[in-house]
Amino acid sequence: MRMTLSTTSHNDIVLADGITLSRRIHAREWSCREVMQAYLQQVDRFNPIVNAIISRVDPGQLLQQADTRDQQLARGESLGWMHGFPQAIKDLTPTADIVTTYGSAAFADSVPTRDAVMVRRMKANGAILIGKTNTPEFGLGSQTYNAVFGITRNAYDTSLTAGGSSGGAAAALALRMLPVADGSDMMGSLRNPAAFNNVFGLRPSIGRVPTAPAPDVFTNQLSCAGPMARTVSDLAMLLSVQAGFDDEVPTSLQDDPAQFTQSLLRDFNGTRIGWLGDFNGYLAMQPGVMALCEKALHSFTTIGCQVDAVQPAFSMPRLWQAWLTLRHWAIANGPLGELYRSPRTRALMKPEALWEVEAGLTLTATEIHHASVTRSAWYQALRQLFATHDYLLLPSAQVFPFDARQHWPASIDGKPMDTYHRWMEVVVAGTMSGCPVASVPTGFNEAGLPMGLQIIGKPQADRAVLQIAFAFEQATQWVHKRPPTLLGAALA
Repeated sequence: MRMTLSTTSHNDIVLADGITLSRRIHAREWSCREVMQAYLQQVDRFNPIVNAIISRVDPGQLLQQADTRDQQLARGESLGWMHGFPQAIKDLTPTADIVTTYGSAAFADSVPTRDAVMVRRMKANGAILIGKTNTPEFGLGSQTYNAVFGITRNAYDTSLTAGGSSGGAAAALALRMLPVADGSDMMGSLRNPAAFNNVFGLRPSIGRVPTAPAPDVFTNQLSCAGPMARTVSDLAMLLSVQAGFDDEVPTSLQDDPAQFTQSLLRDFNGTRIGWLGDFNGYLAMQPGVMALCEKALHSFTTIGCQVDAVQPAFSMPRLWQAWLTLRHWAIANGPLGELYRSPRTRALMKPEALWEVEAGLTLTATEIHHASVTRSAWYQALRQLFATHDYLLLPSAQVFPFDARQHWPASIDGKPMDTYHRWMEVVVAGTMSGCPVASVPTGFNEAGLPMGLQIIGKPQADRAVLQIAFAFEQATQWVHKRPPTLLGAALA
């Protein structure tokens, strides 16, 4: 089906932030059909270049759904902020009636019968699903490639990786193929691709966004779902849709998600921020990463904050070993463990997945308990820092985007990486804390490659993290630097 829309109208729609898009849809200045046409044209234009959106829904069906949304508005009915928003869901998240492959050839034809809780909420709020966003096999590794759909490329340099595991979501968002995007985060999967594609990502507090259906709703507390966006205001609004208690997940938080729809304006005079940096040289960093992030610290001082160099009273190698244990255990006892048991499906697993499962199968209950104790001790060490500082900062990644054909960096600044994910150790501190962590764009290096900064907030202080991220956004506006070789050239 060929869709036509004026170039000016197309640009206006896809360049609008989510707040503006929702307002103009509800004012009936833009019809949901026009919005759908504009975004589908954008996908047709850029997706062949970056391969971010997969398992696409038939355009005719999508236009019919958009027409239904317009008819609802004509009757004075609105489903919510996302009414008429085209959305593609990360391919790790179950979607009823749309293939969910998890990036695995073993699930290439798998169609769930139920939506995940987060998907149900986004659809109930008016979103229209246009497909899925690409991810690594079972989300393993911050580099989005798999044997089913191939490589997802960076929005700012298509020879480079989009990061991962929410790489498809970040690239689609940066190229205006989606107004906002969802993702999930175990080892930086909402933070690394956000940094690599110059957008915002939020790993919420554990329990903020319920993850279900899931076989284990009690013990696996490493991964969580959350929002990505091109503005912090959009990030907050999407979180307001995704968040909230669900009795299918007894550990989900009961706070009213409407708090995230309120103004993010706040006075930060006197706020104290702790700069963790590279943990006193413990983390290897590609030249330029630390300098770019340290330069961004000045923006926090301009909004009234005091920034101090701080360090936790904790052994970072000990934290890494605990992380490895808990990750091995979670992966080996999930769907990958089931695939490993069958020689037929085991042959379809990538080497990194085999390594995770095999390491997990050797663990004892005592080792898992000791790792959980270490994680608890890490949380207490951060509480000591939060007694004197309101937020903690560190880079979102240890390297800039790298060659899309490279599975993972074997070394950083001459230091060998001993695992496929060691190059992303910088995100483990946030994950293991259970605290909310945002990745905010922090500028570009001399080669024009983006980087991000992690903001770790106090326990369950998601709104406070959004507030300081918003203030930082207003002081910097990095996200307005469009991808130069694609969007900037095409839509200038």
